[in-house]
Amino acid sequence: MASQQMFRSGQARGEGQAKADQMMDSAQGAADAARAKASQAAQSAQQSKEHAAGTLQQTGEHMMNMAQGAMDSVKNTLGMGDKKS
Repeated sequence: MASQQMFRSGQARGEGQAKADQMMDSAQGAADAARAKASQAAQSAQQSKEHAAGTLQQTGEHMMNMAQGAMDSVKNTLGMGDKKS
């Protein structure tokens, strides 16, 4: 009888270890998936930041050109503009 108890105990321990290993593998897979999603989110955020910076750069240049054009227009109206032939 003692050998049957030892067998059952060993069997239960083996099954428990197998279940624990299975759960660890599942947790590892979930952690890997979370890391991949976080990496994708960071990359997307970086691309958005770069796009926004480019848009702001273009807008700033456009505004400077408009201001320069307005200033030239005022100078020409007042007769202070460059005389280009």
